[in-house]
Amino acid sequence: MYCILDIETTGGQFNEEGITEIAIYKFDGHEVVDQFISLVNPEIPIQPFVVKLTGINNAMLRSAPKFYEVAKRIIEITEGCIIVAHNASFDYRILRTEFNRLGYDFIKPTLCTVELSKKLIPDQLSYSLGKLVRALGIPMADRHRASGDAMATVKLFKILLAKDTEKEILISSIKAEIKTGLSPKLLDIVESLPSKTGIYYIHNEKGNLVYIGKSKNIKKRINQHFTGTSGKSKKIQREVFAVTFEETGSELIALLKESEEIKINKPIYNRAQRKSIFQWALYKEKDAKGYFNLKLQKADGRKKEITSFTSIQEGKNALFRITEKYNLCQKLNGLYETQNGCFQYKIKECNGACLGIESPEIYNERVDEFINELTFENNNMVVIDRGRTVNERSAVLIENGIYKGYCFFDLNYQVNNIEILKNIIIPMQNNRDTRTIIQGYLRKNKVMRILKF
Repeated sequence: MYCILDIETTGGQFNEEGITEIAIYKFDGHEVVDQFISLVNPEIPIQPFVVKLTGINNAMLRSAPKFYEVAKRIIEITEGCIIVAHNASFDYRILRTEFNRLGYDFIKPTLCTVELSKKLIPDQLSYSLGKLVRALGIPMADRHRASGDAMATVKLFKILLAKDTEKEILISSIKAEIKTGLSPKLLDIVESLPSKTGIYYIHNEKGNLVYIGKSKNIKKRINQHFTGTSGKSKKIQREVFAVTFEETGSELIALLKESEEIKINKPIYNRAQRKSIFQWALYKEKDAKGYFNLKLQKADGRKKEITSFTSIQEGKNALFRITEKYNLCQKLNGLYETQNGCFQYKIKECNGACLGIESPEIYNERVDEFINELTFENNNMVVIDRGRTVNERSAVLIENGIYKGYCFFDLNYQVNNIEILKNIIIPMQNNRDTRTIIQGYLRKNKVMRILKF
């Protein structure tokens, strides 16, 4: 659990500043679950330059509560939370100073979104809150007021959580919970999970990841782990301390995140998925008569593949669909072993290429048409699909035929402006698994829109 906050002060000498406004949003990693916003009477004058910056003046604060009057609420809302702020050392120092004046030792773990942004969103011209959120296309209201800055930090933090593929932020949160010494029951864990599409992370008592999975229904899938009788399920049941999750809305995003994060984090019970799970591949070869033949074979890294599959049966099923959609000859593509051509079997997908009736040039054009559509080679495109909420969308960026990553966006200009899109994209590896996941998903599923640029 996180408390994302912003504090406005009077300005002045170090450790002599007073709080004029505070905003705290309690954030569970997915949504704001509580908030506290208040002006505060600092009992000392505000510096003139601060009045111009924030618009908060001495007259506004005369009837505002003093810090000791809001201190209890601050302690309550931050209980068991990690403090998150943009330049956290400043806000945390101010809070500790105010509590010290009351004789209370306010100690909390902290995260700084400036430092996280420098690591997870490198090469920005500026890491000031205003310029950073503008570069990311995050709408911002009430700049230099506590509520506006804190809400902008919430939105920034959501992006940082998504970009943190090594899950350092998530694990630090779990380790903070472990210090409480409370071990939740399996039933309580299941009840706290959503019945939505996304990624789930199973942690042991040290906070380390032992399993990563994806599901269209996270709660149902975790319940299967906890009630399963397989060897892996029993090991998970013995070791689980906590389950965290990330909603994705889009199953495509869930598939891509699962593949990437298993390879990065190497959970002990995901051994089978650490390497490529697509062991069969489709290749294009030209036969002696000049026709392109599509061959389904064991994956060979020395040869350029069109796409790959988890099993030979999945590959055969896809090849049947391909021949039908693009009017390709089933015999040339190894689906029939007869020597007499497809016409004998009245197969509508064959125009006579196997009998030499259709020329290699015309036939091969259709094969290349299929390959270009399937592999999006040299294409610049954004695959837009559903997001985590009704108003949100997801985007998968492919540039020059290379998968760059994914993001979530609320406003159209974030995805239509390529520079903003590149800033909010969570970069991911372009490998044969990610290419196959995207190709397979687009082959089998409809998405909301494909934007080409």
